[in-house]
Amino acid sequence: MNWFPLYNSLRVAAVSSVIVFFTGIAAAYYIAKLPRLAKGILDVVLTLPLVLPPTVVGYLLLLVFGPRRVVGAWVLAQWGVKLTMQWWSAILAVTVVVFPLMYRTARGAFESFDETLAHAGRTLGLSNTYIFWRIRMPYCRQGILAGTVLAFARALGEYGATSMIAGYTPGKTATISTEVYQLWRTGDDAMAIRWVLVNIAISAAVLLAVNLLEKRGKRSVRKDV
Repeated sequence: MNWFPLYNSLRVAAVSSVIVFFTGIAAAYYIAKLPRLAKGILDVVLTLPLVLPPTVVGYLLLLVFGPRRVVGAWVLAQWGVKLTMQWWSAILAVTVVVFPLMYRTARGAFESFDETLAHAGRTLGLSNTYIFWRIRMPYCRQGILAGTVLAFARALGEYGATSMIAGYTPGKTATISTEVYQLWRTGDDAMAIRWVLVNIAISAAVLLAVNLLEKRGKRSVRKDV
């Protein structure tokens, strides 16, 4: 059994999760402070990939990053790098697809934060950076961690946008999702079922981690009360 699809899926999911962790938190933190109209517009724009079909997201990415499109052609001409049909092309697709999950979860966590704690910190002379990392983030850590785990799980199982922009090349761009599709298409049901079981096992472990985080968060809330 060739384990490359698992390795590739894990590295794509890991890298994209790190990216959306920081970008999602930053977007959630600063957008939450905007006026209602601006917040509503940005919410729609940033959450749109969550409700669009993944293949549509992949097609839109191809319109931008394809080798004959504006960005893709410029990068190819300047550095000779093709932005599509590479293993790391999947990172771009997965990041766009899972970003809304991290963003919405982080924003919900930040909105539940008691701002009087931040005000108290400022009266004590604490900087906004210190308050964010040492007060706000620990307070919201359960929601942030849950969003990160969910983003990783979604990234691991992404197919539509990934297949559009990264394609399927055995040993190069194959992921678990694209591998299962190719095995089914060629009639190799036995191997397809193996990969399905691997994916189910990983997804179950991720969901178990989310449940544990939620229970721990509820226990910490009870202790604070």
